[in-house]
Amino acid sequence: MTAPQPAADGRAAPGRASVPAAPTAAGAPTGPGRSLDLALLGVAVAGVSMSAPLIAATAAPALAIAFWRNALAVGVLAPLALWRHRAGLRGMGRRAVGLSVLSGVLLALHFGLWLPSLGMTSVAASTALVTTTPVWTTLILRVRGHRPPGAVWAGTALAFLGVLLLTGVDLSTGARALAGDALALGAGLAAACYVLLGAEVRAAASTTAYTFVCYGTTAVVLLAVCLVGGSPLGGWPGGTWLKIAALTAAAQLLGHSLLNRVVRGLGPSVTSTATLLESPGAALVAALWLGQTPPAAAYPALAVVLAGLALVVLAGRRGERAGAQAPAAAPGARRP
Repeated sequence: MTAPQPAADGRAAPGRASVPAAPTAAGAPTGPGRSLDLALLGVAVAGVSMSAPLIAATAAPALAIAFWRNALAVGVLAPLALWRHRAGLRGMGRRAVGLSVLSGVLLALHFGLWLPSLGMTSVAASTALVTTTPVWTTLILRVRGHRPPGAVWAGTALAFLGVLLLTGVDLSTGARALAGDALALGAGLAAACYVLLGAEVRAAASTTAYTFVCYGTTAVVLLAVCLVGGSPLGGWPGGTWLKIAALTAAAQLLGHSLLNRVVRGLGPSVTSTATLLESPGAALVAALWLGQTPPAAAYPALAVVLAGLALVVLAGRRGERAGAQAPAAAPGARRP
C-alpha cells in the first residue's frame, strides 16, 4: 500500500495514493539532480558542523544563545507561516498543536542541556555524545513495541561502548568534563523525543506550521528560563551578535534547511548518515579555530561512537529498502 500523497500545505491528502517514482539502482535520483543534492548536502553538513564551535566561541550565556537562535529562526519563518501557510496553521487540530508545543519544550530542554556542555567538556566529546540521538530513538521505539533488527542493537551497543570509553577519558581529566558529557547525553535523549514527536505531528500538519509552533514554543520557554535565572539577553559587543547571527545562518538556515531540502532526493538514510560527519567536522573546526584538541585517548572512543551510530543508520537504511521493495497488497486484499 502506497503512502498518502502530501497536499499543497504539506498535509496528507485523504484518499489519494502516491505513484512511486521509477527506482534506480541506488534508490535515489541520478544525474545532475543527484549531484546538486550531494553538493547541497556537503554545504549542510559544513553548516551544522559550525554550530558547536560557534557556540563555544560566543561570549554570551548558553541559554541566551539558545533563545536568540530560536527567536531569529521564528522571525525568518513568520512571513512564510503567517502568509503563505496560514491554511496549514488553521488546519492544525488541537492534538497536533499540543504535540507541537510539547516538542518545543523538549527542544528547549535539548538546547538547555547541550549548550552548557560545550563549556564543560571538549567540542568533540559534546558533539559525539549529543549525536547519539539515533540510539535513543531506537530504544524508545523498542519500548513502544517496535522490533528493530539485530544490526541496530549491535550498533547501539557499540555506540554505548564508545560513550563509556569517552566518559572514562573525561573522568581522568576532571569531574567537570564528565558532567558535561552527562549533559550532552541528556541532550541527545531530549532530541530523540523531539524527533519522534515531530514525526508524528508532521504526518498531519505541514512542516512550516509545525516548526513555527515548535520553535516559537522553544523561544518562549528559553526566554522564561533566562528571565527567571537572571541570564542577560543583551549588552554584548558587536562581535558576539555577529557570532549569534552566523550561528543562526550557518547551523539553522543553511544547515537544517538544506538537510530538509535534500532529504527528498537522497532519502533519510543517506542524509542521516552524512550528518554523522558533524562530530569530526566540529572537532576539526574547534581544533583549527579554537585550539581545542581533545586528549589523544579520546579519538578511538569518538571513532567507536561514530561506528556504532553508522551501523544503526545503515541498518535502518536496509530496512527502508526492504520496505520499499515489498509488493503492494492486491486490490481488495485484507490488510493484516
